[in-house]
Amino acid sequence: MSDALMAKIRREQIRWFLLVAANVSRPVGIYTEAMLPIVQATYPDATHKEIRINLDYLSERGLVHITRDGMDRWFVELTRFGIDLVEYTVPVEPGIARPQITAG
Repeated sequence: MSDALMAKIRREQIRWFLLVAANVSRPVGIYTEAMLPIVQATYPDATHKEIRINLDYLSERGLVHITRDGMDRWFVELTRFGIDLVEYTVPVEPGIARPQITAG
């Protein structure tokens, strides 16, 4: 598998993990510091910067709302569309590795 494909898979999986973490934290929301260990469970070399880059992508897509405080901490909440995406009520567009639901 090429390095480019591996990087794409990693980005898209990390985005899904971040969405799920934000969903589990509802209705309160979650700081990025708590999201990093969740991602590191699959990608031990993941960095806080990588989390922020992917959250910025999700924010641009309208899936999360990020509040930055005076100490440059990021607080993340799902938007209505982000909730719908995580709950499988809307189709997922390319860029996020949402697992498919299969009939058992």
